[in-house]
Amino acid sequence: MTLTRLTTYWLLELRHLEVRVPVILVGCKLDLRNPQEQMSMEQVMAPIMHRFREIQTCIECSASAQVQVPEVFHYASKAVLHPITPLFDQETQSLQPRCIRALKRIFTLCDCDMDGALNDEELNKFQVECFNAPLQPEEIVGVKRVVHERKPEGVNDFGLTPEGFYYLHTLFIERERIETTWSVLRKFGYDDGLKLREDLLVLPSKRFPDQSMELTSEAIEHLKGIFRINDRDNDGALQPHELDNLFSTAPQK
Repeated sequence: MTLTRLTTYWLLELRHLEVRVPVILVGCKLDLRNPQEQMSMEQVMAPIMHRFREIQTCIECSASAQVQVPEVFHYASKAVLHPITPLFDQETQSLQPRCIRALKRIFTLCDCDMDGALNDEELNKFQVECFNAPLQPEEIVGVKRVVHERKPEGVNDFGLTPEGFYYLHTLFIERERIETTWSVLRKFGYDDGLKLREDLLVLPSKRFPDQSMELTSEAIEHLKGIFRINDRDNDGALQPHELDNLFSTAPQK
Protein backbone atom coordinates (compact mmCIF):
# COMPACT_ATOMS: atom_id res chain seq x y z
CA MET A 1 0.00 0.00 0.00
CA THR A 2 1.40 3.41 -1.01
CA LEU A 3 0.94 6.69 0.84
CA THR A 4 -1.13 7.92 -2.09
CA ARG A 5 -3.50 4.96 -1.76
CA LEU A 6 -3.58 5.49 1.99
CA THR A 7 -4.69 9.12 1.74
CA THR A 8 -6.98 8.81 -1.28
CA TYR A 9 -8.79 5.64 -0.28
CA TRP A 10 -8.17 3.84 3.02
CA LEU A 11 -8.27 6.73 5.46
CA LEU A 12 -11.23 8.27 3.63
CA GLU A 13 -13.00 4.91 3.68
CA LEU A 14 -12.56 4.65 7.45
CA ARG A 15 -14.10 8.10 7.80
CA HIS A 16 -16.94 7.17 5.44
CA LEU A 17 -17.71 4.08 7.53
CA GLU A 18 -17.46 6.21 10.70
CA VAL A 19 -14.89 3.85 12.17
CA ARG A 20 -13.63 5.97 15.06
CA VAL A 21 -10.46 4.19 16.07
CA PRO A 22 -6.88 5.38 16.48
CA VAL A 23 -4.67 4.67 13.46
CA ILE A 24 -1.06 3.51 13.77
CA LEU A 25 0.88 3.78 10.52
CA VAL A 26 3.80 1.37 10.20
CA GLY A 27 6.35 1.54 7.42
CA CYS A 28 7.84 -1.92 6.85
CA LYS A 29 11.12 -3.09 5.31
CA LEU A 30 13.18 -0.30 6.81
CA ASP A 31 16.31 -2.36 6.03
CA LEU A 32 15.66 -1.90 2.28
CA ARG A 33 15.51 1.88 2.42
CA ASN A 34 18.12 3.77 0.44
CA PRO A 35 20.39 5.45 3.01
CA GLN A 36 20.95 8.31 0.56
CA GLU A 37 17.33 9.44 0.85
CA GLN A 38 17.20 12.93 2.28
CA MET A 39 13.60 13.05 3.48
CA SER A 40 12.65 11.20 6.68
CA MET A 41 9.34 9.50 7.32
CA GLU A 42 8.46 12.23 9.82
CA GLN A 43 8.80 14.88 7.11
CA VAL A 44 6.67 12.87 4.70
CA MET A 45 4.00 12.10 7.28
CA ALA A 46 3.71 15.53 8.93
CA PRO A 47 1.21 17.00 6.41
CA ILE A 48 -0.73 13.72 6.28
CA MET A 49 -1.01 13.53 10.08
CA HIS A 50 -2.13 17.16 10.12
CA ARG A 51 -4.89 16.35 7.63
CA PHE A 52 -5.92 13.06 9.24
CA ARG A 53 -5.93 13.69 12.98
CA GLU A 54 -6.99 10.12 13.69
CA ILE A 55 -3.43 9.00 12.90
CA GLN A 56 -1.94 8.67 16.35
CA THR A 57 1.57 7.49 15.54
CA CYS A 58 3.75 6.67 12.58
CA ILE A 59 6.81 4.43 12.87
CA GLU A 60 9.14 2.45 10.62
CA CYS A 61 10.38 -1.05 11.32
CA SER A 62 12.16 -4.04 9.83
CA ALA A 63 11.08 -7.57 10.71
CA SER A 64 14.10 -8.95 8.89
CA ALA A 65 16.63 -6.83 10.78
CA GLN A 66 14.55 -6.79 13.97
CA VAL A 67 14.48 -3.01 14.12
CA GLN A 68 11.71 -1.30 16.14
CA VAL A 69 9.39 -4.31 15.98
CA PRO A 70 8.68 -4.23 19.76
CA GLU A 71 7.94 -0.51 19.47
CA VAL A 72 5.22 -1.23 16.91
CA PHE A 73 3.42 -3.52 19.35
CA HIS A 74 4.00 -1.01 22.14
CA TYR A 75 2.26 1.77 20.25
CA ALA A 76 -0.53 -0.54 19.12
CA SER A 77 -1.28 -1.74 22.64
CA LYS A 78 -1.00 1.82 23.98
CA ALA A 79 -3.59 3.00 21.47
CA VAL A 80 -6.02 0.37 22.78
CA LEU A 81 -5.27 0.56 26.51
CA HIS A 82 -4.90 4.33 26.65
CA PRO A 83 -7.01 5.74 23.78
CA ILE A 84 -6.63 9.41 23.00
CA THR A 85 -10.04 10.10 21.43
CA PRO A 86 -12.14 10.11 24.65
CA LEU A 87 -9.72 12.58 26.22
CA PHE A 88 -8.47 14.86 23.47
CA ASP A 89 -9.96 16.48 20.36
CA GLN A 90 -7.14 16.37 17.84
CA GLU A 91 -8.95 18.75 15.50
CA THR A 92 -9.11 21.56 18.06
CA GLN A 93 -6.08 20.35 20.04
CA SER A 94 -8.01 20.61 23.30
CA LEU A 95 -9.44 18.36 26.01
CA GLN A 96 -12.82 16.80 25.32
CA PRO A 97 -15.75 18.27 27.34
CA ARG A 98 -16.39 14.95 29.10
CA CYS A 99 -12.71 14.74 30.05
CA ILE A 100 -12.80 18.27 31.50
CA ARG A 101 -15.91 17.33 33.47
CA ALA A 102 -14.15 14.29 34.93
CA LEU A 103 -10.99 16.23 35.77
CA LYS A 104 -13.08 18.95 37.39
CA ARG A 105 -14.69 16.37 39.69
CA ILE A 106 -11.26 14.94 40.58
CA PHE A 107 -9.94 18.44 41.27
CA THR A 108 -12.91 19.19 43.52
CA LEU A 109 -12.42 15.96 45.48
CA CYS A 110 -8.73 16.75 45.99
CA ASP A 111 -9.31 20.38 47.01
CA CYS A 112 -9.79 19.48 50.67
CA ASP A 113 -9.87 23.05 52.00
CA MET A 114 -12.21 24.08 49.17
CA ASP A 115 -10.29 27.25 48.31
CA GLY A 116 -10.36 26.63 44.54
CA ALA A 117 -6.69 25.61 44.27
CA LEU A 118 -4.52 22.61 45.10
CA ASN A 119 -1.83 23.58 47.59
CA ASP A 120 1.44 21.65 47.98
CA GLU A 121 -0.04 19.26 50.53
CA GLU A 122 -3.08 18.53 48.36
CA LEU A 123 -0.91 18.06 45.27
CA ASN A 124 1.27 15.61 47.15
CA LYS A 125 -1.75 13.71 48.48
CA PHE A 126 -3.11 13.50 44.94
CA GLN A 127 0.25 12.17 43.68
CA VAL A 128 0.40 9.48 46.37
CA GLU A 129 -3.23 8.51 45.79
CA CYS A 130 -2.72 8.02 42.05
CA PHE A 131 0.89 6.83 41.78
CA ASN A 132 1.89 5.63 45.27
CA ALA A 133 4.87 7.98 45.32
CA PRO A 134 5.22 11.44 46.90
CA LEU A 135 6.50 14.49 45.10
CA GLN A 136 9.64 16.15 46.34
CA PRO A 137 9.30 19.87 47.20
CA GLU A 138 11.47 20.85 44.22
CA GLU A 139 9.26 18.73 41.93
CA ILE A 140 6.14 20.57 43.08
CA VAL A 141 7.89 23.88 42.46
CA GLY A 142 8.88 22.64 38.99
CA VAL A 143 5.32 21.59 38.13
CA LYS A 144 3.89 24.96 39.11
CA ARG A 145 6.67 26.79 37.26
CA VAL A 146 5.97 24.93 34.01
CA VAL A 147 2.23 25.61 34.31
CA HIS A 148 2.73 29.28 35.17
CA GLU A 149 5.07 29.83 32.20
CA ARG A 150 2.54 28.46 29.72
CA LYS A 151 -0.72 29.19 31.57
CA PRO A 152 -0.33 32.09 34.03
CA GLU A 153 -3.90 31.72 35.33
CA GLY A 154 -3.10 28.08 36.12
CA VAL A 155 -1.34 29.04 39.35
CA ASN A 156 -2.28 31.54 42.06
CA ASP A 157 -1.15 32.32 45.59
CA PHE A 158 -2.99 29.26 46.93
CA GLY A 159 -1.63 26.72 44.45
CA LEU A 160 -2.67 25.01 41.21
CA THR A 161 -6.02 26.23 39.86
CA PRO A 162 -8.51 24.11 37.85
CA GLU A 163 -7.18 25.72 34.65
CA GLY A 164 -3.66 24.70 35.64
CA PHE A 165 -4.84 21.18 36.44
CA TYR A 166 -6.45 20.85 33.01
CA TYR A 167 -3.38 22.27 31.31
CA LEU A 168 -1.13 19.80 33.11
CA HIS A 169 -3.11 16.91 31.64
CA THR A 170 -3.12 18.54 28.22
CA LEU A 171 0.66 18.65 28.49
CA PHE A 172 0.81 14.94 29.39
CA ILE A 173 -1.21 14.09 26.29
CA GLU A 174 0.80 16.35 23.98
CA ARG A 175 4.03 14.77 25.26
CA GLU A 176 2.65 11.26 24.58
CA ARG A 177 2.21 10.46 28.27
CA ILE A 178 -1.49 9.85 27.95
CA GLU A 179 -1.23 6.83 30.24
CA THR A 180 -0.63 9.28 33.10
CA THR A 181 -4.01 10.93 32.60
CA TRP A 182 -5.72 7.56 32.18
CA SER A 183 -4.15 6.35 35.43
CA VAL A 184 -5.65 9.33 37.24
CA LEU A 185 -9.09 8.87 35.67
CA ARG A 186 -9.21 5.16 36.40
CA LYS A 187 -8.03 5.68 39.97
CA PHE A 188 -11.03 7.91 40.52
CA GLY A 189 -13.44 5.36 39.08
CA TYR A 190 -13.81 6.25 35.39
CA ASP A 191 -14.12 3.62 32.68
CA ASP A 192 -12.95 3.84 29.06
CA GLY A 193 -16.05 5.88 28.17
CA LEU A 194 -15.31 8.34 31.00
CA LYS A 195 -18.32 7.16 32.97
CA LEU A 196 -18.17 6.41 36.67
CA ARG A 197 -18.28 2.72 37.55
CA GLU A 198 -21.69 1.53 38.70
CA ASP A 199 -20.32 0.34 42.04
CA LEU A 200 -19.37 3.92 42.90
CA LEU A 201 -22.91 5.23 42.39
CA VAL A 202 -24.34 3.99 45.67
CA LEU A 203 -28.10 4.20 46.06
CA PRO A 204 -29.60 5.44 49.34
CA SER A 205 -29.93 2.72 51.97
CA LYS A 206 -33.32 1.14 52.47
CA ARG A 207 -34.97 1.89 55.80
CA PHE A 208 -37.92 0.67 57.79
CA PRO A 209 -41.02 2.88 58.22
CA ASP A 210 -40.10 3.69 61.82
CA GLN A 211 -36.59 4.77 60.90
CA SER A 212 -35.39 8.18 59.76
CA MET A 213 -32.23 9.41 58.07
CA GLU A 214 -30.47 12.71 58.62
CA LEU A 215 -27.17 14.32 57.71
CA THR A 216 -24.31 14.32 60.19
CA SER A 217 -22.94 17.66 61.39
CA GLU A 218 -19.77 16.99 59.35
CA ALA A 219 -21.86 16.47 56.20
CA ILE A 220 -23.78 19.69 56.84
CA GLU A 221 -20.57 21.69 57.26
CA HIS A 222 -19.18 20.16 54.07
CA LEU A 223 -22.30 21.12 52.11
CA LYS A 224 -22.14 24.63 53.56
CA GLY A 225 -18.58 24.91 52.26
CA ILE A 226 -19.64 23.76 48.80
CA PHE A 227 -22.50 26.28 48.88
CA ARG A 228 -20.13 29.12 49.78
CA ILE A 229 -17.75 28.18 46.94
CA ASN A 230 -20.51 28.26 44.36
CA ASP A 231 -22.23 31.39 45.70
CA ARG A 232 -19.89 33.62 43.71
CA ASP A 233 -21.87 36.83 44.26
CA ASN A 234 -22.28 36.17 48.02
CA ASP A 235 -26.03 36.87 47.94
CA GLY A 236 -26.95 33.80 50.02
CA ALA A 237 -28.62 32.03 47.11
CA LEU A 238 -27.49 30.02 44.11
CA GLN A 239 -28.47 31.51 40.75
CA PRO A 240 -29.16 29.19 37.78
CA HIS A 241 -25.60 29.54 36.43
CA GLU A 242 -24.21 28.85 39.92
CA LEU A 243 -26.37 25.73 40.19
CA ASP A 244 -25.10 24.60 36.78
CA ASN A 245 -21.54 24.98 38.04
CA LEU A 246 -22.39 23.12 41.26
CA PHE A 247 -23.75 20.08 39.42
CA SER A 248 -21.26 20.22 36.53
CA THR A 249 -19.28 17.39 38.15
CA ALA A 250 -22.30 15.15 38.79
CA PRO A 251 -22.08 11.69 37.16
CA GLN A 252 -23.43 11.41 33.62
CA LYS A 253 -25.16 8.45 32.07
